[in-house]
Amino acid sequence: MSITSSEELTGMKAVSELVALTLRQMIDHAMPGMTAKDLDDFGGSILEKHGANSAPLKTYNFPGNTCISINQQIAHGIPKAETILKEGDLVNIDVSAELNGYWADNGCSFVLGGDIHGHQPLVNASKEILRKAISHIKGGVRVADIGLIIETEAKKRGYKVIKNLTGHGVGRSLHEEPHEIANYRDRFNLQRFKKNSVVAVETFISTASTIAETQSDGWTLVGDKGGYVAQHEHTILITGGKPVILTENNGVW
Repeated sequence: MSITSSEELTGMKAVSELVALTLRQMIDHAMPGMTAKDLDDFGGSILEKHGANSAPLKTYNFPGNTCISINQQIAHGIPKAETILKEGDLVNIDVSAELNGYWADNGCSFVLGGDIHGHQPLVNASKEILRKAISHIKGGVRVADIGLIIETEAKKRGYKVIKNLTGHGVGRSLHEEPHEIANYRDRFNLQRFKKNSVVAVETFISTASTIAETQSDGWTLVGDKGGYVAQHEHTILITGGKPVILTENNGVW
């Protein structure tokens, strides 16, 4: 969406701060031995307490309040009661919600407990690359140029990117224009970021795969060549200079 009034800015700040708070508290709450459903229920209770609606549930009838993807799952993981979180798991939580007609989105991959499987460098790379990508976004910048930054930085660190999962516009619905803020330079994408618009920018940094494939449950995505993926995401307001990170309080950085 494009912010045209102080009322709209207030609405976007409120929902962004809520999804960020929910994400941070879910990360802090997660522990080995807990089920994914327990963690999801905890996040759902925070959204409910503040009068918000889960975006994936409201928009797509997703079987959960949030998406919780574990280890080789890339995204859209279903928070199941039979899924037990374990020490060293690579966990991704994606929280998006609607509050008073405004929508925001954010996500974070993290290692649960001790890094016994060596996932932390991948997590760190994803965080650092997202920070660099966002720092280059302002009105007039080509969307494809941000994809080039993400892919270039991933390659420098020995990683790949997932090419069929992207960031997107957000605000009055969960997914808006621009619909594809890719993690690579899509030379056919001639769109430019617009000043005063709101977008969700996300990394998908991969150890092996470049394509995410949907599994038999119809939701969960895994890589075409295996490996692991770290994702980090912020909802931002684009300006003529430094962007405003509306979900800054999620603790990703």
